[in-house]
Amino acid sequence: MNLHPVVRASMEYEITNQPGFAQLDMTLDTEEEIRAEAGSLVSHSRGVEITGNEADGTDSPSHVLQESNRPFATTFTAERPGTVTLAPPFPGDIFHFKLRDEILYAPSCSFLAVEFGVEFDAEFGENETFVECENDFLLELSGTGSSFLSSYGALSVVSLDPEERYEVDTGHVVAFEEAVDFSVRRESSVTSVSGHGDGLLCEFEGPGTIWTQSRSPTALLAWVVRNNPGSGGNASTDE
Repeated sequence: MNLHPVVRASMEYEITNQPGFAQLDMTLDTEEEIRAEAGSLVSHSRGVEITGNEADGTDSPSHVLQESNRPFATTFTAERPGTVTLAPPFPGDIFHFKLRDEILYAPSCSFLAVEFGVEFDAEFGENETFVECENDFLLELSGTGSSFLSSYGALSVVSLDPEERYEVDTGHVVAFEEAVDFSVRRESSVTSVSGHGDGLLCEFEGPGTIWTQSRSPTALLAWVVRNNPGSGGNASTDE
């Protein structure tokens, strides 16, 4: 007998250790499920089953799975009431966004978890990019249900009026609403991962809301690449 996951009026959760080292504590009813970023698990109670999305599934961006050869997301299903604790890879904050038959866009590095009823897929094709980190891409979250996204560093909210424009280094973007128009371009003042060439800048136009982060995973990776002795950067190779 196939039973659909339980959908409650409001998913039970608590965001703790804010704002610098936030983690997400979720309480699941029997047969309730969530899908989370594959590396985000901290702990879970007994009776919670874990499965990885298959490469040919519809719930994960297939081109990313092909490149990384691993599931993008992990599914947690409660065989009996239990708990799941998640945490993002970077120190920072977590925020909850309740989708109501709508769309929210977020870089994949900001994705933490969604409940049953929210679908996600890659917005850009294989030859397009939004964030210059390997296997990162722009996610489209759609449907109805709770979503949880994370920031690297402090989280800020920017509300745009109609036709108001705002430019953000794509590495500092956490999420934005479907109503916000956006375009991405190369910009010499923005740091690329390699440290050579132009980085990516996104221009947003309101109305709508965007969420930004005070630190950039792209900038961190660029610093590591520049200072890695084996990368051709400026770090000393003396022993």
